[in-house]
Amino acid sequence: MEKKIARLRRAKSTRAHIRELGVPRLSVLRTGQHLYAQLFTADGSKVLASASTLQADVKDGLKNGKNADAAAKVGRVIAERAKAAGVEKIAFDRSGYRYHGRVKALAEAAREAGLQF
Repeated sequence: MEKKIARLRRAKSTRAHIRELGVPRLSVLRTGQHLYAQLFTADGSKVLASASTLQADVKDGLKNGKNADAAAKVGRVIAERAKAAGVEKIAFDRSGYRYHGRVKALAEAAREAGLQF
């Protein structure tokens, strides 16, 4: 349980910094089976776009939703949806997770698809 508390403490400080920047925030949630990404407005009051490994269009062609390939696909889809919502520049909120593995794959795929962090 202390591991989760430490992650949430790191996430809290990151979100406070992002709030000061005043740009939309791309937040990531990682579970054992799936990966979720949401794009919030600068004040955090509204979700502009979302993508996850549970959605049918993302799930197509994936063996499972818990590997780096699935994370990269979620990153590409969230970038497309963000551009459709008129968002180009964002702040990446990794929710206290290390920038490694699935979180890194999602971020790099979103960058390649045209989002600026």
